[in-house]
Amino acid sequence: MARNLEFEVVLYPGPILRKVSDPVAHFDEELRATVGAMFARMRKSKGVGLAAPQVGLQQRILVLNPSEDEKNDLVLVNPSIVARAGERVVFDEGCLSFPGIYAEITRPDRCTVRAYDLSGELTEREYAGFASRIIQHEYDHLEGVLLVDRMTPAEKLKHKSALEELVTRYKRARPADAAAQAAAQAAEREAARRE
Repeated sequence: MARNLEFEVVLYPGPILRKVSDPVAHFDEELRATVGAMFARMRKSKGVGLAAPQVGLQQRILVLNPSEDEKNDLVLVNPSIVARAGERVVFDEGCLSFPGIYAEITRPDRCTVRAYDLSGELTEREYAGFASRIIQHEYDHLEGVLLVDRMTPAEKLKHKSALEELVTRYKRARPADAAAQAAAQAAEREAARRE
């Protein structure tokens, strides 16, 4: 039986945002409930797309709607981008995990996606324009790639204080998690230095 779910958005630098998501194995009522709760959170947050890691789930699920009409809701389960094409377009992107931060991000105008729908049926389709951009942004989340990773050095500098404030808020809210994350990053730096 499906649970009644309600999600909150995970803010940067929440560790789950850096993890590569695991494939969904079961196309069942629980998946439908998860997707429904993701759409509810996306709309409540006034977003146009949301990936499962942004609500604390390490699953390959993304939802989006490039319009305000619910009939345009799109769910992609276990998606893979099999091609990117078209003109490279610069667009001011935001992200629910980076509230109030918008950065000029360059992406190809089109992408072809192979994914499953909620019933487990495999589809392949090309998307263009705004829908393509949303998919590419949310797909990044499934791969542990964040808005800050796509920023130019100038954009990072422009948003330096806002990014630092998010990190400070995270550390204040979760001191044990922040200490463990800092220790892991220090160990990674030390391992890289030794190579």
